[in-house]
Amino acid sequence: MAHDSLYAAPPSAADTEREAGRLAGLRGALGSWDAAIVAALVVAVVLAGLSVPNFATGRNAQFLLLDLVPLALLALPMTLIVITGEIDLSVASMVGLGSTLMGQLWLSSGLSLELICVLVVLLGAAFGAVNGLFVTGFGLPSLAVTIGTLALYRGLSFVVLGDQAVADFPASWTAAAVQTIPGTSIPAAVVPVLLLALVFGVVLHATPAGRALYAMGNNDEAATFAGVSVARTKFWLFVVSGAVCGLAGVFWTLRYASARGDNATGLELTVVTAVLLGGVSIFGGRGGLLGVVAGVLLLGVLRNALQLADVDANALTIVTGTLLIVSVVLPNAVADVRARLHRRRQRAHLTAS
Repeated sequence: MAHDSLYAAPPSAADTEREAGRLAGLRGALGSWDAAIVAALVVAVVLAGLSVPNFATGRNAQFLLLDLVPLALLALPMTLIVITGEIDLSVASMVGLGSTLMGQLWLSSGLSLELICVLVVLLGAAFGAVNGLFVTGFGLPSLAVTIGTLALYRGLSFVVLGDQAVADFPASWTAAAVQTIPGTSIPAAVVPVLLLALVFGVVLHATPAGRALYAMGNNDEAATFAGVSVARTKFWLFVVSGAVCGLAGVFWTLRYASARGDNATGLELTVVTAVLLGGVSIFGGRGGLLGVVAGVLLLGVLRNALQLADVDANALTIVTGTLLIVSVVLPNAVADVRARLHRRRQRAHLTAS
């Protein structure tokens, strides 16, 4: 009996099954990043509503959502680009350049504002095509290319208008940019953003093209052998990103009734933070649009609440930077825990057999 007590009894099949189920459940919970971000968003909204004066008002909700429109627009194509393993840091500069071109065309071209808006979107697509050409045509790293065009496009913004601002846009247009859906505090501009998000979501999660983006993010060469045109796909993603930046530039200009060279300065950091906070891996191949939308909302709620609480602007930058670091480090830590749990489950199966 004493000799037998030195050895632990092998686990029964039922014990092994229960242990495997527990580990699988824990692994699933750790892997549900989208659910975690949505939960964090709900907690942030509740806490801000209870503790920050004027947060839970219709007027503040209107301004909060208006602030999020350009951020959400830029985050949509950025999500797809980062999933493929690339990045576009020139988005804010393209917004600023689109804004100044809109102002200059309104001042001197004599064109209708409708046509000017279309031209700005097309010019944005051309700026994105430049990024795509350098990345896919010359094989340069997107990080280096878009850092360069970040500076280039911002510099061109000041070349177009200098230090002046154009503010004499038609009142009907500037009012339309901030008008709300009748009977609500929801800006009408949110509707096209949601429709665009739906289109991006369907493409990413329900089409072969979306599966190809994930394949590229995991392994470019394997995706190429599977028949995916990697260079062409990435090129058009940068074009789409530029076009959306042009659209965001139009909205930004009309919302603030001002075309300036410094419009949207620093927005690229916020966009990248929102995308990574939403669960998209900086290394590519992982992430989804639901998490990104929740990340955009969470970031907007936090910044809005801190602004209402009279927190210094530098502190807001610190918060954004901290969230960026957390969104890079934490998913990798979770992935490491999941790998450990997987190895533990494998050992449990080997022991049982």
